[in-house]
Amino acid sequence: MLMREECKRRFEPVIAAIDSLLKEKENVDEVLLVAIDGRCAGGKTTLSNYLEMIYDCNIFHMDDFFLQGFQRTEERLRETGGNVDYERFYSEVLEPVLQRREVLYRPYSCALGKILSEKVIDFKKLNIVEGSYSMHPYFGSVYQLSFFLDIDRKDQIENIRQRDGEEKLQRFVEEWIPKEEAYFAAYGIREKGINIFWKPYLTKTGTPTKINSN
Repeated sequence: MLMREECKRRFEPVIAAIDSLLKEKENVDEVLLVAIDGRCAGGKTTLSNYLEMIYDCNIFHMDDFFLQGFQRTEERLRETGGNVDYERFYSEVLEPVLQRREVLYRPYSCALGKILSEKVIDFKKLNIVEGSYSMHPYFGSVYQLSFFLDIDRKDQIENIRQRDGEEKLQRFVEEWIPKEEAYFAAYGIREKGINIFWKPYLTKTGTPTKINSN
């Protein structure tokens, strides 16, 4: 209950924006796509779980589409935003969603080093794409709304330490955070949506980015 109240307070601008979008598109036959991008340990997964409790929607996680071992070439890892399999995410998730088809969802497990068994996800009008790199430019103008979950460095480090432990924290600091920051800077990700801060009293509602204005 306490977590739900905290989510309600922190994510109020998200709910307001999605409610507004749903009302605007209530009688429109249009697929709705919402992106939740932002800094690691900033609450993206928490937000997606909260939205799943409120709306009749599908949730898709970018963490399920990191590169497989054979894809991790030096050239690919040097590419800004290249450490996620954006090609597979587009062809296996975004394309069928936009075509109003079911999704054969095949998450990749980094721990096991393999793609897990597929599961069928039925089409729904509202679809949430959660995770860093969800707004990769490869996807084009598919989102009606986007959110950037922000967090200051001190809170970010502490959250990762508590969640993943000291050893894994070092990999975040040395590899994953720099890659994320390069992606945010190169493609102006933070400026493309509503910023939601880790500390709710800092949240600025802003104006939702209308990337797709059909």
